[in-house]
Amino acid sequence: MSKKNNLLVAASGTGGHIFPALAVSKELEDEWNIYWLGVHQRLDANLIPKKYNLNTLSIKTPKKNIFVFYQYIEILMSTFQIIRILKEKKINLVFTTGGYISAPTIVASKLLRIPVIIHESNLIPGMVTKYFGFLCNYVLLGFKNTNSYLRNCKTIFTGTPLREQFYKFNPLPEWVPKGKGPLLIVMGGSQGAKAINQILNESLEFLMKKEFRIVHIIGECNQYSFNLKNSKNYIQKKFTNEIAALIQNCDLVISRSGAGTINELIETEKPSILIPFPYSKNNHQEKNALILAETGGSVLMNQNEISKEVFEETLERIFRIKSKNGKNYYEILDLMKKNMKNNKIKSKIEFKKFLNYFLKDL
Repeated sequence: MSKKNNLLVAASGTGGHIFPALAVSKELEDEWNIYWLGVHQRLDANLIPKKYNLNTLSIKTPKKNIFVFYQYIEILMSTFQIIRILKEKKINLVFTTGGYISAPTIVASKLLRIPVIIHESNLIPGMVTKYFGFLCNYVLLGFKNTNSYLRNCKTIFTGTPLREQFYKFNPLPEWVPKGKGPLLIVMGGSQGAKAINQILNESLEFLMKKEFRIVHIIGECNQYSFNLKNSKNYIQKKFTNEIAALIQNCDLVISRSGAGTINELIETEKPSILIPFPYSKNNHQEKNALILAETGGSVLMNQNEISKEVFEETLERIFRIKSKNGKNYYEILDLMKKNMKNNKIKSKIEFKKFLNYFLKDL
């Protein structure tokens, strides 16, 4: 196929929106001209490759106050800017992954009769998918059960596309602490998580005494000056592009439970302690976490109830050593690993084939 199709990707704000869109773009870039629509002063400028022709709009995230209605109106008013971009770039297909930029993009696309596809990564659909999904030609689902929340939409279960690095084995980076102790990857999503950073800080002395090795990804906005920063068994980073290698080779992940993280854990079959963000819309992070907790692949901890004592007791229980036939092993951790194999999603489709097939019907 010649490169005659112009695709607009509208994804912004967090890794949960951006990374699946990047995975799709990577799969399509040889045959499509890709243009990216993002939001000014978000993660977009740091994560989107220049080859995707990033355009940004000055959209502010709505804050819960008496003016919230007017903030949503302001977002929808950006529809006119997006119409201009769609015409200027001669876009003939739009792909979006939710977030505030998606709503005006969907409206603009429908006004111009340009087909639009949205991907919903979360088990409980976000606000844009819930209220604007019926305007889309297709709603692609990360989880089968999401279909029950979207009765008026044309849905297809695809799974959530991950970055290419997750579909191949990657060796452990050289900078990771060496040793025989269990390796923990602690992270809070693309923006970090203050509560996770805090509980880790309180438990660092315990973790070092137990000889855990820790890679702690604190996020761009959550700098912590820990007493043991970059010691022998503790490495702190704001961000890393080697996340697949870290998760594939670690013993346990401690993290928020955004849809991207859940799917990365499923793909790598990795046990975890999940601490959902308690203020996520529709409590979707807790619902995401339950997917793994209910099958025994993860321990779910409530941020508002967690304490240093509970956190340390949970780790001690997971890494309690048992002996059998003269060999030591972690009984609970091994059971969690076994349970994670049952969560593997085997129904993912190739987005290139889907979009090419979809275009034939236009």
